[in-house]
Amino acid sequence: MIYPIVVYGDPVLRKRAVDIKKGTDVSQVIADMYETMYAASGIGLAAPQIGKSIRLFVVDGSSLEEEPELLKFKQVFINPTLLDEFDEPWDFEEGCLSIPGIRQKVRRAEKVKVKYFDADWKEHIEEFEGMKARIIQHEHDHLEGKLFIDYLTPLKKRMLKGKLADISKGVVDIDYQILAPKK
Repeated sequence: MIYPIVVYGDPVLRKRAVDIKKGTDVSQVIADMYETMYAASGIGLAAPQIGKSIRLFVVDGSSLEEEPELLKFKQVFINPTLLDEFDEPWDFEEGCLSIPGIRQKVRRAEKVKVKYFDADWKEHIEEFEGMKARIIQHEHDHLEGKLFIDYLTPLKKRMLKGKLADISKGVVDIDYQILAPKK
């Protein structure tokens, strides 16, 4: 099932998501999240972006052919915890399905160490670097109620105020279904 993407202004995007009870069957939610993410041409999707305030996100970087290390980067992260962020931070232009039409440079750590459960509830502690680390940090932020625009300077945020207001009203030109809070 393809869910509408919840966009900027919806309170679910600003809440810290709750842990999922270990062993809970989330297979259908995971399948739906992948289907929703692909329909919106995304590479990552967190549960709050489909209106579910639970600690779950999915990633699939295989569509980024210019990033060979992402071709087989398809994973599920349940109840993830960022244990460490390290190495030299770097800037890269990010976008977000919940903030369509806006892309800005964000500084993030080069590497992360993450503890998480996979779709079979097997626990992992793993390090990721480069674009994988960036995608994980972006999606993990959603579980903490944080958006990539929170990293911008006050001036850049003021410059985007009108666009963000339009997004919250559903005034966007995109090819995927959204759920706007002020529509």
